[in-house]
Amino acid sequence: MEPVYFDHNATTPVDDAVLEAMLPYFQQEFGNASSRHGYGLSARRAIDKARKQVADAVGVQPVQVIFTSGGSEANNLFIRGATDSLKPGNLYISAIEHPCVLKPAQALSRRSCDAWAMHQLAVNASGQVDLEAAGDAMQNHKPGLVAVMLANNETGVIQDVASVAELARSHGAYIHTDAIQGLGKIPVDFSELKVHAMTLSAHKIYGPKGAAALIVDKRLLLKPLIYGGGHENGLRSGTENVPAIVGFGVACELAQARMAETAQHVSLLRNQLEKGLIGMGAVIFGSAAARIPNTCYFALPNIEGDTLVVKLDKAGFAVAAGAACSSVNPGQSHVLNAMQVDPMLARCAVRVSLGRSNTLEQIDDFLRTTQRIVAELKQTSSLSF
Repeated sequence: MEPVYFDHNATTPVDDAVLEAMLPYFQQEFGNASSRHGYGLSARRAIDKARKQVADAVGVQPVQVIFTSGGSEANNLFIRGATDSLKPGNLYISAIEHPCVLKPAQALSRRSCDAWAMHQLAVNASGQVDLEAAGDAMQNHKPGLVAVMLANNETGVIQDVASVAELARSHGAYIHTDAIQGLGKIPVDFSELKVHAMTLSAHKIYGPKGAAALIVDKRLLLKPLIYGGGHENGLRSGTENVPAIVGFGVACELAQARMAETAQHVSLLRNQLEKGLIGMGAVIFGSAAARIPNTCYFALPNIEGDTLVVKLDKAGFAVAAGAACSSVNPGQSHVLNAMQVDPMLARCAVRVSLGRSNTLEQIDDFLRTTQRIVAELKQTSSLSF
């Protein structure tokens, strides 16, 4: 059996059309986009085209798109760039944010002088930000900066970013959303979300690694993380990665064109998957909330997630025990901890994230394989006593 990839929230394969668009910019069109000769002007036109493609995907003007090397850099650019432009105050982030939002927020709060005070916005048992609690917290401690992701990378749960944004704006705070997992799976509109900044990334939408963007409100004041030649409107110096940026633009265009078809396809697969898993006694995290259509985060009680992931990998199925970006630090998911999931059940968590190329046949094979592995693990466990 051919290996089956069920980990699309971690990364996706580069689409053939994306790769084809990128290839000329490695050799024939290799110019530096800051050069004034023909090679450089060709590279600059390619970046301008990609900037418009990315902007169109979320309903903004090209000037609002700041290209970065990845989502982590874009999130850090907002958190650190905005706080360096403001007087220290209260920084609110949801309790389920990606580490590249959580870690810089924690670092800011540890500064010995003029520190920002970090507050976490609680989520309910379904993994949704508690809006009432958020309102009360902001009333007691006025926010200066707020960050809430659009869709969680582990559970797939979609947040009511617009409502959080209204709360933040009512106190004069800046609001940011990490929309990386939402792009290409659900409609993402910068204006409708009412945010001041948004992060996107190419490699989650069948584009290349090494290309991402921070989308910014024209009135937002940021200080750069990287100083130098003043690239990206002075916010991100460094010679542009033209092939990756070109690929990002094409990937955005394709993601928008294919979104409805892809969502319908992966929803069908996930329904089949979750029906089978529930039949085995699985718990589906976040199932009571709206989720991006490709994500299933489940636990089979008393079957450790890491063990199941390894066994499934040997059987030809690539899945995850939580977030790929945190795999170097194994342990309980901070997302499930925020949802107050029992720690013993949280240790059993496994994430399946589906993509365009997956099939119902693969789902059925996965369910049969999982059932067999679980039976073997239970048999081994019973024999050990």
